[in-house]
Amino acid sequence: MVKTAIAASLLLLTLTAGAETGASEPSWAQLNESQRQVLAPLAQEWDILRPWQREKMLDIARDYPKMSVTQQQLVQKRLTHWSRMTPYERENARKKYQAYQNLSPEKKAELRKKWEEYKRLPESKREALRRDNPDIDTGLDELD
Repeated sequence: MVKTAIAASLLLLTLTAGAETGASEPSWAQLNESQRQVLAPLAQEWDILRPWQREKMLDIARDYPKMSVTQQQLVQKRLTHWSRMTPYERENARKKYQAYQNLSPEKKAELRKKWEEYKRLPESKREALRRDNPDIDTGLDELD
């Protein structure tokens, strides 16, 4: 009797978790046309994204129509860039982002200033810097 109650409880928990997962984690096929259009760069990997990643992408898709054309283009560029990254590159990007978030406002401002200076350099100088410093290549040039 106790074993049956435990088994029933486990089954109920599994079914409840499955129902919650289905609601918060739609498969690619369950997305509406507008969501699929915005998130198209992620189509091949959508069904293997973590739940929190899907939620974040769905938030982007929800806000997309309210964005300016320039913002929409930037979102598409970033999604495409992200979809082409290896898992290793993505993990490094996450770590760098987290490290940046933990910096003081002064240090963030200093890094933003340096980034702006770098973007103003001619491509030949940027290429030389990337060649001379391969460990600090951000891979973000194409996102600007």
